[in-house]
Amino acid sequence: MTAAVPAQPDPPAPAPGAPRSRWARIARWAGAVFMLAVIGLLVHVARSVDWPAVWFSLQRYERGTLLGAAAFVAASFAVYSSFDVLARRYAGHSLPAGRTALIGFISYAFNLSLGNVIGGVGVRLRLYSRLGLDGPTISRVLAFAVATNWLGYVLLTGALFATGSARVPPGWPLSDTALAAIGAVGVLAALAYVAWCALARKRVWMLRGHAVELPGARLAVLQLAASALNWSLMGAAVWVLLHGEVRYLAVLSVLMLGAVAGILMRVPAGLGVLEGVFVALLGHRVPHNELIAALLAYRALYYLAPLLIAALLYARQEAVARRLRAAAA
Repeated sequence: MTAAVPAQPDPPAPAPGAPRSRWARIARWAGAVFMLAVIGLLVHVARSVDWPAVWFSLQRYERGTLLGAAAFVAASFAVYSSFDVLARRYAGHSLPAGRTALIGFISYAFNLSLGNVIGGVGVRLRLYSRLGLDGPTISRVLAFAVATNWLGYVLLTGALFATGSARVPPGWPLSDTALAAIGAVGVLAALAYVAWCALARKRVWMLRGHAVELPGARLAVLQLAASALNWSLMGAAVWVLLHGEVRYLAVLSVLMLGAVAGILMRVPAGLGVLEGVFVALLGHRVPHNELIAALLAYRALYYLAPLLIAALLYARQEAVARRLRAAAA
């Protein structure tokens, strides 16, 4: 376990009227162009989809297919819940591992449907504080869980791109060679993180006035492995719902791209964005109605069902916390 590190005073703010960084302006305009492109894509997809055919495809799902996808969904949530258990070791708190994993599950389900502010931050803050954790410890848990999720994303996406498992559709300006180069950079970045955790002599760094402590190398490896496994299970759920019509690695690659597009668009649950990305990248291989039907089924299994379960569990956790606080008083 790592010891808590006291935060340092915030650094002085830049002087009023300081010129904006050129790269900041470029990033802002690039983000705006990307959002406009995705919005145009969504409008195009919505107009081109045969919605009665989508409903017909949904009705054709067999129970075995839905149960298989649900099994991958359950496994994914179990793996994600382990992020908070790993964070327990990093932050050094003593809450039971089972209760910690339960908070991870609840926050993840709320995060998917209601956004990071409510789910990833708000729910964790509420439940952990009700169980007696202080603010700095909760912040360490949250930062570790978020970092774990995206470190594994970078590693897995990089591996998919670098090995040629992900291919761009015909007519796209980005070549397979460029995609492989981007992937190699991602893999090297993830491996560099592990090496940094293993070899760095300076273990505490300041980030915007907050002290950030590096985990050990073993914990860093567990971060990458758990997150990469979680993303892989998510892709497997979609692949099953597509009846294996597309290679698993191709489905996983598109899912990874859709996840980032949904975040950049800041749409709750990435609603419509994920579907648009799948149609754009796989629409030349799978009929649009089957793609949309698979993703609607995926949303029901991966978003709605866990959200209902999490809401019930959240109410129960609130009741448990009240009893514990009353007993302590």
